[in-house]
Amino acid sequence: MNRLFIYIFLLIFISNLTFAQIDFFGSSNTIGGYGELHYNKTSTGNETTNVLDFHRFVIFYGHQWNEEWSFKAEVELEHNFVGEGQGELELEQAFVDYHYENWLGFQAGVILPSVGLINEFHEPPLFFGVERPEYHKSIIPTTWFGNGLSVYGNYADLDYKISVMEGLNADKISSNNGIRDARQKGYKSQADDLLYNARIDYLGINGLRVGVSYSYNNSTGEDINIPVSLYEGHLKYIRNNIYFVGEYGNISYGEGELESSAGYYFDLGYDFSELAGVSTKIIPFARYSNYNTASSTQAGGDSEKAFNKKQWMIGLNILPISEVVFKVDYNEIDVELTKEKTKYFNLGVGYMF
Repeated sequence: MNRLFIYIFLLIFISNLTFAQIDFFGSSNTIGGYGELHYNKTSTGNETTNVLDFHRFVIFYGHQWNEEWSFKAEVELEHNFVGEGQGELELEQAFVDYHYENWLGFQAGVILPSVGLINEFHEPPLFFGVERPEYHKSIIPTTWFGNGLSVYGNYADLDYKISVMEGLNADKISSNNGIRDARQKGYKSQADDLLYNARIDYLGINGLRVGVSYSYNNSTGEDINIPVSLYEGHLKYIRNNIYFVGEYGNISYGEGELESSAGYYFDLGYDFSELAGVSTKIIPFARYSNYNTASSTQAGGDSEKAFNKKQWMIGLNILPISEVVFKVDYNEIDVELTKEKTKYFNLGVGYMF
């Protein structure tokens, strides 16, 4: 009988020790990524260029210490080569994440501000068109990342994120590119004036995400500070095979010749896979966009018209599985001042995992 009790005690002890080890060594690692190959034919007047480019190759790494603490990182290689001023190698994300509950989490490291629909979720199968929307290059400088911290959560159909991060370089704000070149990208970033970003989305209707964000920074340069305010609204609806996406953004500048940048775009698509009786998603779509990195200037007139561009696009996304997409689109961009028209024909393949 004593021996039986000893055996039972040893069994319980070993079981507890095993469970403790499982809990202690319960960490896990995740590898993911995305990429996209593009063919771009561009025609302006009598000039035509043809480019075949592996635009992006991205590797994602995540480590989960336990249910609350994790680390996430993303490294991106652009244009297949880095050297002699060509290509880019970037650490787009690298942050410690503490997830307390669904309504409260925390991130610190290299983060993405929550601005628009694509800055945080920009894998190729998730958007229409071979290239990312021009709006997300000219108005919201996707992908926008930098050193900082965020608080996030989801409560009662509301999803929110608040970020504090490195600011912008005022010397590189321009009528041609807005705030795109002013991003510091986490490289020994000047932190005298931080950027504040807040976003809230409503998710209470099936298939719908609608929300707004606001960002402010008193951007610092060598000889000038430019207060920058960016507000934007976004809507994405996917239900009953209908796809509708709309975004609008405006940037106000408190100093200098440039007073504001603004733009918007709308996408409308329909998935014909159900009608065709196939599992492959077949989604033709159309887009209209108008964006201007110098929508208001002190000089007015031609200084505003020079950067006012209108775009229309038609295209097709084919997804044999949700993680792989084949794309084709044709679009035209017109410049108001010069009446110059540029025509684009693009082919692409993208993936994520």
